[in-house]
Amino acid sequence: MVSAVQPEAETTSGDGGVGMLVTKKGTTSARSWILIDTNVNETIMDIDKYAIMHRVQIHARDLRILDPLLSYPSTVLGRERAIVLNLEHIKVIITAEEVLLRDPSDDNVIPVVEELRRRLPVAKANHGELDGQHDVEADEEDESPFEFRALEVFLEAICSFHAARATELETDAYPALDELTSKISSRNLDRVRKLKSSMTRLTARVQKVRDELERLLDDDDDMADLYLSRKLSSASPVSDSGAASWFLGSPTIGSKISRASRASVMMVHGDENDVEELEMLLEAYFMQIDGTLHKLTSLDNHRNQLIQLELFLSAGTVCMAIYSLITGIFGMNIPYTWNDDHGYMFKWVVILSGGFSAVIFLLVVSYARLKGLIGS
Repeated sequence: MVSAVQPEAETTSGDGGVGMLVTKKGTTSARSWILIDTNVNETIMDIDKYAIMHRVQIHARDLRILDPLLSYPSTVLGRERAIVLNLEHIKVIITAEEVLLRDPSDDNVIPVVEELRRRLPVAKANHGELDGQHDVEADEEDESPFEFRALEVFLEAICSFHAARATELETDAYPALDELTSKISSRNLDRVRKLKSSMTRLTARVQKVRDELERLLDDDDDMADLYLSRKLSSASPVSDSGAASWFLGSPTIGSKISRASRASVMMVHGDENDVEELEMLLEAYFMQIDGTLHKLTSLDNHRNQLIQLELFLSAGTVCMAIYSLITGIFGMNIPYTWNDDHGYMFKWVVILSGGFSAVIFLLVVSYARLKGLIGS
């Protein structure tokens, strides 16, 4: 079921002033979000940032990470009630019972929304085949927490996105490098330089995602912060006034807290510091993004080797041409009065012209290194 909140509305929904605070048209503080809950009910809304902060209980500095106008690197943050995820075009807040995804009409985000619709209800689809206590036990044993299923969709989306970009770049790069090998020209060099710029930018983006996943894998405490269902089931809404207001502010979570508790009961009764499930999830996508980075690095090394080889060959050819020109001039059958009875002059002509050509070669190579055309 999909519902939409019109941007021109100026009143809040009837959820105690916590839910969908909507602003008038023309108000720049509102941003388009799509909310998807555990039943895959969708709500598209232009919601104020303060309503977002109140709804999911995060600070302004955390929400600022998702601002597309600010250049923040790829980040995965675990908070008490939410996971804040910034993976380039994927800017999302995940709670134990719902997903808030920014800019759902973006061309790069639309496939992610489609994947959420397909993947989030997978575990629930098997509920009809079970009944009674057996249904509860199977749900406890087989169903991953909602936040992990959502997190997996976003990690898979960003890793697949970068893998596709790397493959496209690889498809364009090898023909360009082959063409440069067969013929050195300003056009071919300019084409390779443009590919190099694209490759550098993509490598930096992939590196940031890889570094963030590596940071999470190296810190068990950070991974434990992402177990929202575990923390939710162990919390006491009655004694925690902040949690109580949050439950009231989110009708989806308030009505389905028992299911979240049931889904994470195995984790609660086990070791609360056990992060093996999440660790395996992160490792799988870390390996995938690391493979993409390795592909880009190999492609860049291949490009550098070809350019260096062609540059060395071109510089050597020019210098040998200069050497041949000088020796050719002095080898012509022209009478030189200073050459009479001075046979040693041939030796000096050969030595000096060879030294001059070597100096020219070194100057060309040094200039190329200074301009970054070849490595040090």
